[in-house]
Amino acid sequence: MRGERHGGPARGALPVVDRQPWSDAVDAALAAHRDTPGGLLPILHAIQATVGHVPPAAVPVIADALNLSRADVHGVVSFYHDFRDRPAGRHVIKVCRAEACQSVGAEALVAHACRQLGVALHGTAADGSITLDPVYCLGNCALAPAVQVDGTVHGRVTPAMFDALVQGLRGGTA
Repeated sequence: MRGERHGGPARGALPVVDRQPWSDAVDAALAAHRDTPGGLLPILHAIQATVGHVPPAAVPVIADALNLSRADVHGVVSFYHDFRDRPAGRHVIKVCRAEACQSVGAEALVAHACRQLGVALHGTAADGSITLDPVYCLGNCALAPAVQVDGTVHGRVTPAMFDALVQGLRGGTA
């Protein structure tokens, strides 16, 4: 490994003894984008695409590699809603909370979704199957209320339709 062969870890890489399951993904993202102007966002996207989230312990590694403060990196991770600092469920449902959806019942749909999944917004079902997130506009205002399931947008979603979507994600079992 790098630390043993080269007398120490590369800047921004974890020492061999501190390797984590996500370390290779972080190293690869840093290698690919470290010298890119504004490389923080591509690095975070690459890590999340590979690992499923941006591990909090990776923040100081990224900060060191880019000569940024930990607060700078954490600020970007926490500001953008699509970045996660912990793993999501196997499926992600995003419920639109923007004005058009609110005007046609999104609040009731959110309440139903939370009850159905047994979670609050930003939560993951106990079985790890589904994470429920709010989103502020899916761009499907004409078909409000809208939800996004694993990247696919659904419009005019009723509680019954939501239940059917969840049942489909869980393999036909409610």
